[in-house]
Amino acid sequence: MIPVRLIATGKAVPVHSVTSDSLDLKLGHPAGYTLRKSGVLSRFVAAPDESQSQLGAVALLDALKNASLRPADIDLLICACGVPEQALPNTACFVAEHAGLPPGTQSFDVNASCLSFMAAFRVAASMLAGGAYRRIAIVSSDLASRGVDWSEPEASMIFGDGAAAVIVERGDGSAGIRAYKMGTYPEGRRYCEIRGGGTERNPRNGCEPGDYLFRMDGKAVFRLAVKVMPDFLTELMAESGAGLDKVDVVVPHQASPLGLAHAARILDVPDAKIIKIFETHGNQVAASLPTALHEAVMTGRAVAGQRLLMMGTAAGLTIGGMILDL
Repeated sequence: MIPVRLIATGKAVPVHSVTSDSLDLKLGHPAGYTLRKSGVLSRFVAAPDESQSQLGAVALLDALKNASLRPADIDLLICACGVPEQALPNTACFVAEHAGLPPGTQSFDVNASCLSFMAAFRVAASMLAGGAYRRIAIVSSDLASRGVDWSEPEASMIFGDGAAAVIVERGDGSAGIRAYKMGTYPEGRRYCEIRGGGTERNPRNGCEPGDYLFRMDGKAVFRLAVKVMPDFLTELMAESGAGLDKVDVVVPHQASPLGLAHAARILDVPDAKIIKIFETHGNQVAASLPTALHEAVMTGRAVAGQRLLMMGTAAGLTIGGMILDL
């Protein structure tokens, strides 16, 4: 087990919440259409003057408050967003500035699309175990609304904006990562993508406005995930040395109603163990996992001494899972 202790979580959402009923009116759909298609009652949508890094900083400050810590108490900041605020520099330096971290505090990004938080947690645990750092903050913040195509219901209605943060320290051996597994299946690399913004499609070598919008083949994502997930979970649980019956709480990526239902089906655990915030938040990209974790912690469903399973899928197609003893 990699010793790591979760000492605090934090959350931030934009000021405005948008209901599915209001989207029906805005997009000219029949009453109830958006809710029926998305499964989202309401989602938060950032205003034009709200930035991704500002929202991430608010989440970090919330976590610091919950831990009775100051910005100066953080040795390292890892930003784990699905999409960066801009191509260069990294999003972490903007969050560090907004949160008031002391100049010189190391800050960098980790990206694994919707599973960025899980990947960053594993990186942080290793760095703490190596003794290089004492206390690390991880921030995930995504503004999905800035990149959705409202003419494509499947790729727009399920998303929401938000940010969440955690603060971790080196554990004493009683808490930590019991198992971690992440795998990428490149046959699904085109199933979820934003083509523009990098070196392939840009103003210099040719691009179109649509290249900067999210596109998804949800059915293809689901088919591939269904194919590889059972064996993946079997290997993850084998690494943990215990069965699913020893898991107290499940924190899945809040991808979609279909994805959550499939996770519940293959896990075959009581529904009360599964954290679900999709109806009131939508899919917040990389912020989904830490936001769901925050809700679990703040509502008392995830407490010290329990075992937690975090799992999900991401663009790539990437599948990830982590068993964490709190």
